[in-house]
Amino acid sequence: MAISTDYDAPRHPAGDLAEDSLEELTARRATAQSPLVDVDESDSGFELPGAELPDEELTVPVVPMRGDEFRCSSCFLVHHRSQLAREKNGAPICRECD
Repeated sequence: MAISTDYDAPRHPAGDLAEDSLEELTARRATAQSPLVDVDESDSGFELPGAELPDEELTVPVVPMRGDEFRCSSCFLVHHRSQLAREKNGAPICRECD
């Protein structure tokens, strides 16, 4: 026969918790924390990707929406008409958002 487990019972005996004073717990917490480090942001050496090309201009061709496509009113992505699930208040909803 299986032994039942009391999940509401404390995990530590009451005597272990009573022995620790507030000062000991505070001291233990202070030693466990890592010291704060003052970091100067201007000297961090961190560079953003693409920052080495300041004169480059990125261009992306914009293709207009075709006649057999629609823009979902929920996710705002352009889908083919075959992905149209329904229209809610006249606004198209794709199958992924339905």
